[in-house]
Amino acid sequence: MKHVTPDSSIRILKVANCPSLSGKSTLTYHIGCNAQSDILLRVVDNTGRGFFSKEWVSLNTIFQAFDKKAVDKPIISLLLYPLFQGKSLNTPAFLLAVLKQEGLVSPLEDHPKHYERLDPDAFNSQMQQLIQSKVDLKTDDAKPAVTAKKSASKN
Repeated sequence: MKHVTPDSSIRILKVANCPSLSGKSTLTYHIGCNAQSDILLRVVDNTGRGFFSKEWVSLNTIFQAFDKKAVDKPIISLLLYPLFQGKSLNTPAFLLAVLKQEGLVSPLEDHPKHYERLDPDAFNSQMQQLIQSKVDLKTDDAKPAVTAKKSASKN
């Protein structure tokens, strides 16, 4: 279920860059949190020509999408397409690049376009420190309406 969340209710904890999965462009992304301390991610810039959505997506929602795949199947960007229905097809792959950069997924040796989920403890610990520090980064990017995915569980 989608619901609109005003930008002002999301604190930006981290602004970072990473290469796209193809390596042809550099992505800028934000990691934020809402009042319930749910972790949210979004891509905000691409040095290449690919279009994308700037929607915030809950990390819990991403993990729920991963949990829907068969245990013996790898993670691919296609798993994230339902989170961006009617949006650019680049967005799921760009989000997967962010997850790779943050150490939440890693490419499989024998299939570099297939990924495995990694233990999120180090990432979660870093985000909890940022949440507790009350950091709230301000950015100059144009801020469209924000859509956050509601999640049923916490990490």
